[in-house]
Amino acid sequence: MKLNDPLTRYVVRLGDDALIMGHRLSEWMSRAPFLEEDIALSNVALDFVGRARLFYQYAAELMGGEVTEDTFAYQRDVRDFTNLLLCELPRGDFAFTLCRQFLYDAFSLPFTQALCHSTDPQLAAIAAKAEKESRYHLRRSSDWMLRLGDGTQESHERCQNALEQLWIYTDEMFECDDLVNDLVVAGVAVNTSSLRSTWLETVTETLRTATLAVPESQGGVTGGRVGIHTDDLGFILAEMQFMQRAYPGLQW
Repeated sequence: MKLNDPLTRYVVRLGDDALIMGHRLSEWMSRAPFLEEDIALSNVALDFVGRARLFYQYAAELMGGEVTEDTFAYQRDVRDFTNLLLCELPRGDFAFTLCRQFLYDAFSLPFTQALCHSTDPQLAAIAAKAEKESRYHLRRSSDWMLRLGDGTQESHERCQNALEQLWIYTDEMFECDDLVNDLVVAGVAVNTSSLRSTWLETVTETLRTATLAVPESQGGVTGGRVGIHTDDLGFILAEMQFMQRAYPGLQW
């Protein structure tokens, strides 16, 4: 699928982030450490999938024709997805999932707050809903960082190891390519590079309280925004898209 319109490309990008993050979280369904957390993670996953649907629905409206939200989720190949690499990394253990979620949530809240001021009314409306969810997500994942980091020796070590593995993927959240820069000038998109200081302040303070160390910067890994992904995204799509690939146009 060729996306030429800058606004459509930007909206689909945001939908990709939400869909892949939601799919990763859904993998904890029936696997979480205890029932309450099983339900909680499933609900957060639904928040992200619901957010993806709103973005994809808007993109479908922009494109017109027979394109639907399902077209974006089920009928694109790996190189067509433009989600952050952080979102597609394997589920890992519970500490890895919660650390990833915290790092992303600390970015998502200021991002959705800024997107609420977009000159595009539809984006602003989606952001207003997502901002409420992001506020809860950050509070929840921050609490888990404190419980894991300042818990047992094992939970502390697992959490610190997860942070060390994830840190190199965080720079990509703050990259602004030509697409974003042009839409920022138009008042549509968020200048993500301006969010880094807020994100780092939130992360640093929470990790300090959780007795965890902020990893040293060792350069970032990027590529997701231009369709260069890890092998892990291919496995996600193989599972998620199987029915539509095997039976095109299938309806329940």
